[in-house]
Amino acid sequence: MKSTAFLLASVVVLGGLTACGGKDPVADTTAANDSSASGSNDGAGQTAAGGESTFTYAIAGDPGANVNVITTSDRFGLMTIKMIYSPLYMYNADGINYFLAKSIDTSDDKLTYTMHLRDDVKWSDGEKFTADDVVFTFEAMADEKNAGWAYSQLVFPEGAVKIEKIDDYTVSLTMPFVNSAAIEMFSQIFIMPKHIYENVENFENNDVNTKPVGTGPYVMAEYSPGSYVKFTKNENYFLGAPSIDNFVYRIIENENTAMTAIQSGEVNAWIGTPAQVAQMNLEAANLTVYPYQEGRVGYMMINANRIKDENFRKAIFYALDKKAIADAALLDPQYYDLPWSFMPPNSQYFTEDVEKYEQNLDKSKEFLAASGVTNPELTLAYNASDSLQSTSAIMIQEQLQKAGIKVNLTGVDATALSQQMKQADNPYDMYFGGYIMGIDPDTFSSLFESGAPYNYMHYDYPEMNDLFAQGRKETDDAKRKEIYTTIQQKLQDTACFYPLYSNKRLLVVSKNVSGIEESKLVPVYTFEDTSKLQMK
Repeated sequence: MKSTAFLLASVVVLGGLTACGGKDPVADTTAANDSSASGSNDGAGQTAAGGESTFTYAIAGDPGANVNVITTSDRFGLMTIKMIYSPLYMYNADGINYFLAKSIDTSDDKLTYTMHLRDDVKWSDGEKFTADDVVFTFEAMADEKNAGWAYSQLVFPEGAVKIEKIDDYTVSLTMPFVNSAAIEMFSQIFIMPKHIYENVENFENNDVNTKPVGTGPYVMAEYSPGSYVKFTKNENYFLGAPSIDNFVYRIIENENTAMTAIQSGEVNAWIGTPAQVAQMNLEAANLTVYPYQEGRVGYMMINANRIKDENFRKAIFYALDKKAIADAALLDPQYYDLPWSFMPPNSQYFTEDVEKYEQNLDKSKEFLAASGVTNPELTLAYNASDSLQSTSAIMIQEQLQKAGIKVNLTGVDATALSQQMKQADNPYDMYFGGYIMGIDPDTFSSLFESGAPYNYMHYDYPEMNDLFAQGRKETDDAKRKEIYTTIQQKLQDTACFYPLYSNKRLLVVSKNVSGIEESKLVPVYTFEDTSKLQMK
């Protein structure tokens, strides 16, 4: 399996450590910076003439007009999906939290998973939700021509997951082989209405996406490209109608503009960096900061297609001071953990028993001499609009210079760089990445197997493929841990992947908002259930 779960290919892989890109509508005109522009947003937390409440969340990118449950995989698109639709269940660090499903039964042979569905759910147009919608969604996701983000979680070389309707409120999913990650793979697939999409041939480009019908806590009311997405509460939400009437994603790609907006009260919530938070007078602005761990790893990768010599790659790694880079980018250890492998430190499979490449300039110079490379000069590409990546790039440039390795820095548009990284013959020797995968370690295989969709290091180690295959089929926890420890060790030995830090996400919220803990802060979506938020 080459799982793409939560990689957020167009956002988090590049995003350093967060993601931005594209045009900044707020910077163009003061009118766009007015929270009541176009009459669709009544202002952060304010009440309109009818006494309605509005929660405004500043986001750094545009979800776009084609958000749909099959192909959407970027952070802001998924945040929009979570408002409108519901999954069978969510699978996060605290375990399974059920939504459209009530429970799961696993067969004795660990191949079949039977989902028992709620019978009290209606679509926002009044139609009843049934097993037909679940089967339709999973079959569409498993159809290769639809290019679904979870296709590789449902279709394998050994065969495809068999999806069957047992009755109106029961479905079964049967794996073609035992896979310890199955429960997680079936989560976070949001269900779409069959009666709306059954005649749609292109899930990404169609008129239906502009007027979505869902089962989520909110209904999309308006979308203004480059400006905002407005939602109104779903009175028939099966977990109870939201307390807040309107929810707005305000698109502010410029970091300084967003910071001004949260401090002035134009928006109620925003994701900031440690450096930005340090500049703010939180008390005066009536703000609270909620740091939370997404299980994210930010890293630097080496393009093995360009730097083929392993000794040279090790010379690069031994010249780096991981903690100094993290301190410069994130200011304080309370905002990050130091990872030593591809697994986030909060994972039960994480091990420190790997080559850590702790800074050793003498060792760096020894490996450089062994490589035979003289007067080395490299190009490090980074997301030009990301302050964390910019800081990290400067630190790496300075540190490698001390080892006699010259580094040229190239700031690139996030979208353009993401496309270039996919090609093995891209013009860069090194670039940054960052991912939020999942709980099960097999979800990382799409980054590290040969030919995997997000193996932007472009190396080919067949042994790594075999180890991942063993790990996903092993059901004994102790044996699985041994396998994934070996994978982490061998990956570090390739010296293609350098984990920088596992940074926490900092949610800055107005103090007039309550219910943050009840709504649960989770990876990717921010809130597991926005219906639990309240305005004081």
